[in-house]
Amino acid sequence: MSSADPEHREEEEAPAAGDDEDTGAQVAPIVKLEEVAVTTGEEDEDAILDLKSKLYRFDKDGNQWKERGAGTVKFLKHKVTGKVRLLMRQSKTLKICANHLILPTMSVQEHAGNDKSCVWHARDYADGELKDELFCIRFPSVENCKSFMETFQEVAESQKKEEGEEGSAAAGLLEKLSVEEKTDAEKKDEKSEGKTEDKESTKQETEADAEKKAEEPASSA
Repeated sequence: MSSADPEHREEEEAPAAGDDEDTGAQVAPIVKLEEVAVTTGEEDEDAILDLKSKLYRFDKDGNQWKERGAGTVKFLKHKVTGKVRLLMRQSKTLKICANHLILPTMSVQEHAGNDKSCVWHARDYADGELKDELFCIRFPSVENCKSFMETFQEVAESQKKEEGEEGSAAAGLLEKLSVEEKTDAEKKDEKSEGKTEDKESTKQETEADAEKKAEEPASSA
């Protein structure tokens, strides 16, 4: 009888058929997560070029090239200012590898011995502070490398033109301000001249009155 007891207990403890069946009831989640808007910092910019590549930076201390990351390199043009920057993020982590403006003085050159790579200097802000860097970027194809170099040079030329237009506009503004300042100065001079004339006329009238008073006692005597 003792050997039959465990079996009897197992039968009693076994769940009845149908207990695991889906009843169709919906259980509300304990924690409700709100949707959060994610910003990339690129919302006010338009992508001019977008290519997959691998980036390297030259390590001066070690005198060698070090890999910076593999991902997508972009030229982003600001919708308001018209400024263009180069931005590259690693493909998986989205960590920034390069982030700098394309300036009129910048140029890009093909890397010696490799027509799929090119190099350039820049003051980069990827690490949160401006650093002078020598970059080398490598593409899967020669066509992509040429497209990158052509776009780079076109952007630098366009920034040179915009810089010239901004300089002309600034010069015109300064000239206008100098003219306005000159006009104000002339007005001040006219006012000061008018005050001087008033003082001189008042002085002359005072002297005339004094002479008249001096003559009156002599005539009465």
